[in-house]
Amino acid sequence: MSPSSPAPFRLPRSSGVLLHLTSLPGPHGSGDLGADAYHFVDWLQAAGQSLWQFLPLGGIGLGHSPYMSTSAFAGNVLLIDLAELHRRGWLDADDLLPEPGLSDGVVDFDRVIPFRLQRLQRAAQRFATQASAAERAELQAFCAGQAAWLDDYALFMALSEHAGGAPWMHWPAPLAQRQPQALAQAREQHAQRIAFWTFAQWCFFRQWAALRAYAHSRNVRLVGDMPIFLSLDSADVWARPDLFQLDADGQPTVVAGVPPDYFSATGQRWGNPLYRWQAHADEGFAWWIARLRATLALVDVVRIDHFRGFDSCWEIPAHHTTAIHGRWAPSPGQALFDAVTAALGPLPIIAEDLGIITPDVTALRQRYGFPGMRVLQFAWGQDDGGSNVYLPHHHTADSVVYTGTHDNDTTVGWWHGAPEPVRDHLRRYLACDGGDIAWTLMRAASASVAGLAIHPMQDVLRLDGSHRLNTPGTTTGNWRWRFSWEQVHPGHAAGLLEFGRLYDRLPR
Repeated sequence: MSPSSPAPFRLPRSSGVLLHLTSLPGPHGSGDLGADAYHFVDWLQAAGQSLWQFLPLGGIGLGHSPYMSTSAFAGNVLLIDLAELHRRGWLDADDLLPEPGLSDGVVDFDRVIPFRLQRLQRAAQRFATQASAAERAELQAFCAGQAAWLDDYALFMALSEHAGGAPWMHWPAPLAQRQPQALAQAREQHAQRIAFWTFAQWCFFRQWAALRAYAHSRNVRLVGDMPIFLSLDSADVWARPDLFQLDADGQPTVVAGVPPDYFSATGQRWGNPLYRWQAHADEGFAWWIARLRATLALVDVVRIDHFRGFDSCWEIPAHHTTAIHGRWAPSPGQALFDAVTAALGPLPIIAEDLGIITPDVTALRQRYGFPGMRVLQFAWGQDDGGSNVYLPHHHTADSVVYTGTHDNDTTVGWWHGAPEPVRDHLRRYLACDGGDIAWTLMRAASASVAGLAIHPMQDVLRLDGSHRLNTPGTTTGNWRWRFSWEQVHPGHAAGLLEFGRLYDRLPR
């Protein structure tokens, strides 16, 4: 780190569990901010874990992905705890009865989304007629404090509904182009739906603040996730098209992705619009400062997905159907993070630096003291002891070690499908027979010199590949996995606690 670099943010040596909130148990078709989230915090504390990592908290988009959100600032209203709305008097007891077809085993989004939105609508209507003066004042204060993004978000959601879900580029031109008179008329026409979406965001932020305070009281820090890119059909792109590489019709000229890699022989064409970086620089990166400030108001540490995109992005011509023929286009990483750290101070960021990582990307990460990621599933198969940075003897203190991430198979599933040279290398390296492969890799992660160790909940529970959360490059069947408390037995917490004792990862 150069003398002019900011002092890095440091976390004590510790460990935690990766589990998205939708994967929690609960009676309403998906996990949420209710009782099971609090119980999970208690379980983490009992297991000696001081970190809870999850996926992005924004609304879900294409393929129900939390990485394709409708807003960089809004919360996912499907995570709102309906029982809390009942305790407030905004829902009846009958509203909490789960409908037939809501599953305890997976998230059936086609059933969960309408069920939860209907209940939120009922709560908003009850609030509108019965809320106390104090509750109304609290909502008004929230709206005033979040107006910089909330006004555009609520109008965007109302207009999207009115258009039957059609992307904003296909709305009538006066609305797509944000002509002031058209926006003013729309705010008047859709006032009721705008009020609904602002009410729902208030409920999310209230409940999230309560859960975060509870986690802190149990010495559990929250590790969030921030996608580097946004969905084209999002409030942010509609509100600030000048910050993105779009044509006159609002269509992207180039889109984001990654070249062929471990996950896909043709690469991944994500389809997100790329940033018009000069426009951001001209504003002193104000949008990024606001985005990171808002994210860090919700979580204690933020994992930035696809960190290497701050050095250069894989730029794919929008008319190409695969990522094969893209090119690396430069990004203003140092200028951006200099501006953000000047505004916000040292940043508690984990850099997702997987894939094709150049020395420039590593230098950018190290300049600001951001720990990188080491994934043990990527470590095996080249038993020359050489340059594979994922092998435990190459880990460094400024890194976070995982058995796998949300994009990997479970460790049990990965092991069953691994080629024999990979299995042989791992068995010899870790002096094991592979009989308890998930916990073998969890032990290796815990013993690593890496400052942080994160264990996916599927690996804690020793689950096979049928419990995988996401398969990169696919758009259906993902983000559905849930666990039940019946799968959790005392040995899971006791084993994690023992790892914490043995490898100095217990909470300070």
